[in-house]
Amino acid sequence: MHHTVTARSIMDDFAVSTGLTDNSFEPRRYLWTDAFAVCNYLQLYRQSGEKKLLQLALKLVDQVHLTLGKHHRDSEYHGWLSRLDDAQAKLHPTRGGLRIGKRLNERQPDEAFDDHLEWDRDGQYFHYLTKWMHALNRVSQVTGKSTYNEWALELAKTAHAAFTYTSAGGSKRMYWKMSVDLSRPQVASMGQHDPLDGLATCLRLAATAKSFPDTPAVLSLDNEIAELAAMCAGQNWITDDPLGIGGLLSNANTLVQLIAGHHLHETSRVEALLLDIELSMQAYVSHNQLNLPAEYRLAFRELGLAIGLHAICRMQKVIEQQPENFTHLGKLRSRLNSLSRFRDLDEIIDNFWSGAEHRAVNSWQEHADINNVMLATSLAPDGYL
Repeated sequence: MHHTVTARSIMDDFAVSTGLTDNSFEPRRYLWTDAFAVCNYLQLYRQSGEKKLLQLALKLVDQVHLTLGKHHRDSEYHGWLSRLDDAQAKLHPTRGGLRIGKRLNERQPDEAFDDHLEWDRDGQYFHYLTKWMHALNRVSQVTGKSTYNEWALELAKTAHAAFTYTSAGGSKRMYWKMSVDLSRPQVASMGQHDPLDGLATCLRLAATAKSFPDTPAVLSLDNEIAELAAMCAGQNWITDDPLGIGGLLSNANTLVQLIAGHHLHETSRVEALLLDIELSMQAYVSHNQLNLPAEYRLAFRELGLAIGLHAICRMQKVIEQQPENFTHLGKLRSRLNSLSRFRDLDEIIDNFWSGAEHRAVNSWQEHADINNVMLATSLAPDGYL
């Protein structure tokens, strides 16, 4: 219970400090952070029944669209990224994608690439867009309103069309970062987990759409899912990045839920993914990063891992409740049981970053919004997971 109280306190402070409830200054919106924040407000609403918390989630959705669905204030361009007029853009706020929310405007075509500076420049990230799709999907699931999932579907189609391309060898690949208007790549390399992230997210959106019969047929993701599945074939997902491992666990959790609830034939993919996750965890713990002082650690990356680790017992529970929907049941159980030996790390990470003295260091303060929100997610993870 005290974890929920802490999460509520964090999210109350976040609403004020980022301009969600305090109208005396311009809102400070950042797509990744806000996606987790929406899920947090939904979870706190479901636990308490306080309509204020649902209203905060819906207000945050609108504020993100009105801020990040439009050009950066320092840009030479103005208006919605979709180029739609105001009335149509409000009906389709994700059709042009959504900016990251970085403090610096994007790199212009005639500017030299600066690897360090690029981290602070605006643009669009595929893995941020999938987080927002997930948040919109969760709003539809909690409210029973199809509009939010339709916005997620529109965003999925826009993002897939912009970020994917056919390589010289004839295979589909993805850019890691695109310009604000999605007209050109800003970083041409492919994020290691972007295809898997896209596949799991699109499968979730498509499954939800089936529960809303009025979802327009034009929003079908069949083509996108097929291309993403092809990109995922034979891929190695092993990483020693804690945030990346957390993302793999979250994607595995999504697939397990879809197998159980929607009879998707994805058990073999989950089994292979869980093996890569175990190997990733072995690589991560061998570095002993959790023994470093707080100032040498990035909290949001560790908290991303903690959120994913919370999914292990949830996957086990789903599989035991509906074992008939899973093939290779023995292997799945074995993989999850093996991963369970890392479960204590989520509590270690949560407890460490819940300490006020650890949140006082510069490495926390420099990323305070994302750190606070992801701590709240890890303390009350069901809204996200």
